[in-house]
Amino acid sequence: MVVGRRLPVSVPRGTTIAECLLAIQRTGTGDSVFVTDDDGRLAGVLAERDIFGRLVGPDVGQGVDVDAPVDAYMTTNPHTLRLDQTVLDALELMQSSLYRNVPVVDDQRFLVGVVRQIDILKFLAESFPEELLNLPPRPHQRMEQAEGG
Repeated sequence: MVVGRRLPVSVPRGTTIAECLLAIQRTGTGDSVFVTDDDGRLAGVLAERDIFGRLVGPDVGQGVDVDAPVDAYMTTNPHTLRLDQTVLDALELMQSSLYRNVPVVDDQRFLVGVVRQIDILKFLAESFPEELLNLPPRPHQRMEQAEGG
């Protein structure tokens, strides 16, 4: 079994912030837009952290030019996963870098998908249904009575 990956929301370099935000809203699948260069390789990502931290954060009241190119606000050279990496690699990257959406690239850095936290949760639930579905809400919790009793 393989973790599912989704088609990423992607835009070319030079796309305006307004167009990026519309792309995120239109798809309704996440909180990130991936930016590709002229050759289609991953150049950066505009994530929720960038939107709130750079666009809204310390410069509140300064105004944001939504017609500015995304290049000025995106995170360049984001961490990525390759198709041959494991679920553990994805989890470690998400935990260490606090990513919710990780771009998946091929050997030439062409964007081929995105793995989200929900994709990993679905993978684990499908791989270990009995173990996960039979756990109490809190693993240390002990029920005094049988359910319904």
